[in-house]
Amino acid sequence: MKAPSFWRRYDRTPVVELGRSNPTRVGALVLLIIAIVVFFGFTKRIPFKHDFRLKAVFSSALDVRPSSPVRIAGVDVGKVTAVSREGNAGVITMEITPGGLPIHSDATVKIRPRTFLEGNWFAELQPGSPSAKVLHSGATLPITQTADPVQLDQVLDTLNTDTRANLQNFLIGFGDGFTRKPDAAENAEQDPEVQGLNGAQALNKAYQRGPSSLRATAVLNQAISGTVPHDLSKLVLSIGKVTAALNVHEQQLGELIVNFNAFFRSFATESAALHQTISELPSSLFAIDRGFVALGAALPPTREFALDILPGVKNTNAMIAATIPWIEQVKASVGPEELGGVSEGLVEAAPVLAKINAEQTPLYNEANLLNKCQTNDIFPAGNTRIQDGNSTSGVEDYKEFWYSLVGLNSIGQSFDGNGSMAQFLLSSSGQTLRSAPVSILNTNLQGVRLLGKSSLPPLGTRPAYPSVEPPYNPKAPCYKQALPNFNGPLSQGPADGTG
Repeated sequence: MKAPSFWRRYDRTPVVELGRSNPTRVGALVLLIIAIVVFFGFTKRIPFKHDFRLKAVFSSALDVRPSSPVRIAGVDVGKVTAVSREGNAGVITMEITPGGLPIHSDATVKIRPRTFLEGNWFAELQPGSPSAKVLHSGATLPITQTADPVQLDQVLDTLNTDTRANLQNFLIGFGDGFTRKPDAAENAEQDPEVQGLNGAQALNKAYQRGPSSLRATAVLNQAISGTVPHDLSKLVLSIGKVTAALNVHEQQLGELIVNFNAFFRSFATESAALHQTISELPSSLFAIDRGFVALGAALPPTREFALDILPGVKNTNAMIAATIPWIEQVKASVGPEELGGVSEGLVEAAPVLAKINAEQTPLYNEANLLNKCQTNDIFPAGNTRIQDGNSTSGVEDYKEFWYSLVGLNSIGQSFDGNGSMAQFLLSSSGQTLRSAPVSILNTNLQGVRLLGKSSLPPLGTRPAYPSVEPPYNPKAPCYKQALPNFNGPLSQGPADGTG
């Protein structure tokens, strides 16, 4: 019995139909495979997946078209996908392949002409310094990091009549500088090595110093590379930031060039003084070099001092912790109950002490005068040895004074039981003696001659009595009065008191 036909849709494909195929389905499948192969062969990219997109703003992007290549160091790393206008600026959109990544925040883009055979333009991309921030897809480079190509008409516009005339003058002067012989005044300003030579000859002689200059240049280049990694890249990054800032301020940059011209013109007017200054540079550099040598010699002791001071620095916290209790005790000691009360008493006593000090000043002045008198007069007079003929004792004057007291005490010894008594050769009879006028001031005896009697005639006096009384000035300071000559001519005078 034959089954109903509506059950066929639910049955499996009959065995007789397994070897058959649909030509339309096979053709569509082949076309799809060919399209995929062609797409991958020409685009070399996965469909519906975009590469890294980067936008750049230019003052003019009319010379760039979509599909223009994007190159890094001459190697294609992408292409321009779109060109649009935003205000007065042009914006190009680029797709960068993984081979051109990463792109940093200080990257730059310039529009460059392609070769004659290629035609059109391309975008030259500088990915930036490794130390800068990495950009993500969809980022935009500002106009300060892009540059337009220089067109031929722009070059011709700059070569106007004045510019061409200046260029001609420059070439004439440049050639004259290489071929003209210097005059006497110019020779006087040159080094003896190049005197009498034109510019070309002097330049040829300069090549003789090339090896030493190139050696110094190599040392300089090695120094510029820095001492640690990324020194040079950081320097380039800093220079890039400076040039980017200068590119933004074109007007100020033009004014800077004009000011530079005035600056160097002032240098030219002071060429003689500048030449003298430069001639002093070798000695200055030599002194600086010696200073660096001394600094290098001082660094090891400085390092040793730094190492030695580290333990003390480490113990600073402990020292401060130990000092705090002492500070607390000092704080308590200066309180009102301790030194604070003593200080109040000192404050009250200070005026009295100051008054005492002020009143002691006259006393100190008089004591000073007394000390000077003793030093200049009394002590020298007491240390003098008096020459008195047969009666010379040979000892200092002050010792004779004490000897006389001892002798006076000796002659005053008791001899009759009536006690001590000094006996002198004075009596109411015998030879009359008369003294010189008394010179005691402010007394009733001033100028009076004294009379006395002696049982024996006097032997005389030494020194000899002068005919004129020595000057006496009691108001003059003692230390300013000259000492008499104790052993002078008058000390050898007659012993009878005459003359």
